Amino acid sequence: MTAAPAAALPAGITELAVYEVPMRTRFRGIDVRDGVLLRGPAGWGEFSPFWDYDAAESRRWWASAVESAVDGWPAPVRDAVPVNVTVPAVGPERAHAIVRASGCRTAKVKVAEPGQSAADDLARVAAVRDALGPSGAIRVDANAAWDVDTAVARIRELDRVGLEYVEQPCASLAELAALRRRIDVRIAADEVVRRADDPLRVDLSEACDVVVLKVQPLGGVRAALRVAEAHGLPCVVSSALESSVGIAAGVALAAALPELPFACGLATVALLADDVSGAPLLPVDGALPVVRREPDRLAAVAAGPGTTGRWLARVAEVRAA
Repeated sequence: MTAAPAAALPAGITELAVYEVPMRTRFRGIDVRDGVLLRGPAGWGEFSPFWDYDAAESRRWWASAVESAVDGWPAPVRDAVPVNVTVPAVGPERAHAIVRASGCRTAKVKVAEPGQSAADDLARVAAVRDALGPSGAIRVDANAAWDVDTAVARIRELDRVGLEYVEQPCASLAELAALRRRIDVRIAADEVVRRADDPLRVDLSEACDVVVLKVQPLGGVRAALRVAEAHGLPCVVSSALESSVGIAAGVALAAALPELPFACGLATVALLADDVSGAPLLPVDGALPVVRREPDRLAAVAAGPGTTGRWLARVAEVRAA
């Protein structure tokens, strides 16, 4: 564990720790996940914006961590949250094995990975369909990689095996709206909401059918609930690749939503080779319990001096932004 000087911590925060764990498979272009855990009167919170996010954008991530540690979360309306298994851009055999081992009936499959082909995507999705069987649900995530014409072609091809929805296939709202007029598969909006200057005011009326909510990028559980209410669309709660401490905040959001029509993308601790908790938040029979997890393995996953210094500097920069 790495502690910051008491004077450097915000009001209510009594402890700060920096963790660093390897990924099982390269995901979102990273091989190692790291971040900061904060302890306050309500428990632990997580601050782990990706390194390509600047201080201004990371402020909402910090607000989420402070909410978790200081204020706590709204009361849940359910005691378990259904989740999907997340399948990285791996080969079909590995994809099949990941799904079969997960116990989940919904799979989110990464597609449009740089350096891979449409045939690679189709083989992966077909393997996932084989692993799930005909009754399982498959969603794909392109991370805004396609233009409209490419998205139309790729989605129609992938939908041969049956898609529940496609997440952020194109980058802009205008592109999503144009695509939505040309395909029959639902579109879920992610980046256009969470990376907007004001997620409450994004006009999604023509662009999507589903809204993806991520706790840290939206500023916390309560802020994300306001986003859900503002848009009035079905929501899916997804992770930002956090440790079990951060995932618990996502579960709290999913547990507090009035309606939860889709499985949530919160089973991503399985993508990490280690965790801050000895009881990691992993799904059982396709669901996660609505619980907090104590980071009782901080010594085992403590970041080295270089990473720790970098995070402490980042916290100071974000707090000053």
